[in-house]
Amino acid sequence: MPFGTFGTALFLYPIVCAYAFPQASERDGKINLTIPAGTPLRVYVTKRFAKRKGTLVDAKVLEPVYAFDRQVIPAGSVAKGIVSRTHPVTKWERVQAILRGDFTPLRISEVEFRSLILPGGQTVSVHTAETTGLDSLYEEPKKKKPKKQKQQSQNTGVLGTARQTLQDRINAQVNGRTQGIAGILRSSDKKERFYDFAMAKLPYHPQYVRRGSRIDAEIREDVPFGSESIRPESARMLGTQPPPESVVSARLLSAVDSGSAKQGDAIEALLTEPLFTPDHQLVLPEGTRLKGAVVLSRRARWFHRGGQLRFNFLNMELPSEAAKLGASPPAASMHTQAVLQAAEGSGPAPLKVDSEGGVKATEPKSRLIAPMISAIITNKAADNDAGRMSAGAANHANGGNVSGRTLGGGLGFGLLGSAIAQSSRYVGMGFAYYGLAWSVYSNIISRGAEVHFEKNAVLELRFGGRTAPAIAKSNPKETAK
Repeated sequence: MPFGTFGTALFLYPIVCAYAFPQASERDGKINLTIPAGTPLRVYVTKRFAKRKGTLVDAKVLEPVYAFDRQVIPAGSVAKGIVSRTHPVTKWERVQAILRGDFTPLRISEVEFRSLILPGGQTVSVHTAETTGLDSLYEEPKKKKPKKQKQQSQNTGVLGTARQTLQDRINAQVNGRTQGIAGILRSSDKKERFYDFAMAKLPYHPQYVRRGSRIDAEIREDVPFGSESIRPESARMLGTQPPPESVVSARLLSAVDSGSAKQGDAIEALLTEPLFTPDHQLVLPEGTRLKGAVVLSRRARWFHRGGQLRFNFLNMELPSEAAKLGASPPAASMHTQAVLQAAEGSGPAPLKVDSEGGVKATEPKSRLIAPMISAIITNKAADNDAGRMSAGAANHANGGNVSGRTLGGGLGFGLLGSAIAQSSRYVGMGFAYYGLAWSVYSNIISRGAEVHFEKNAVLELRFGGRTAPAIAKSNPKETAK
């Protein structure tokens, strides 16, 4: 009997130990690594493609995609897609193109992405919604010489990489909207830019999507990447107040525009990457929701005075997966303070962010060069007085000043205008005055650009910023202007 008792105890000992002293992996929380539907896949085109249905599209992922606290889709992954359909531009855009001498039946191409090839060779099936390219270009950074590697190392890490990526996107957006010769000369792909510039002057030309064009494609269905274990001690800072001056990247959940926004309008954003402490303790995971409100909105005004917008985030909610790591319930509605530090706008003008998080649409002074050049060309085209011409040329309505009327026709109606202007010097003169008037209106008199953020626009937010002014105390007259 004593032996039987000893044998029973010996048999039950490992079972009791398994329950009393669980393995470390059993104590860890299991986190599902899933990219939810609606997450944008930010890519740029690596090879120009025609705006025709069925055309294959090659692109690369511009920004890494995170799931909770880790990266699941690295930057540089290859995206494979197809032009699913095309449709004509709006009637107003068509009229504007015709007024510039472009009679091409302009089309917009909708692109879908079907698969991703990760750097390790793994293929991931995805299905994105149909989307068009953004009004911005991305230029791949040049390979720097070894002597500059020391300077690059100062911008490493999650936050440093995020800041550099956002700055590259902002620079690419500004470069992409440069339509003049100066932009062509500054760019690294001068040949391609010059080709597009010359083709745009033709009355009819083929239509392509340029290499480097940016596309934000929303994923239609959840993309699972398995699950991972996270030890509770590595998440002890989860849901706590972010360190002051820490910076994260986020995306807006809805569009906002200075032309229509009002003080007090709710605004929400999601973190697109996790936030860690310097010793790599997780503070805020990807998917953390930030809630705030618009505190100032001013519409754009005449004479190119741009719109203004300011919004701040005051509360945050952790994603549901955080509960598996023991995050306290109060953290779901914790108060915080986050202001805008940098942003990628969706409007036609670059944005300037001040120290308090206010955003203003700004336009470069170089836009005044176009009216000055137009005035010089118009003066040349109008130099048709009989006193300044030879007697023989003065007797012919279409004689003399060939260069002047050619430039004048091109100013008002492109290459087609230059050809038509050869019929009469007065036609060239009329085209020149038309081009001058349009240039003065569009560059000096017309309204400035609005501050516009599309859904999923990229924001760089700084925590622990200056306290936002109370909405009730804001000056209502500033909004009415």
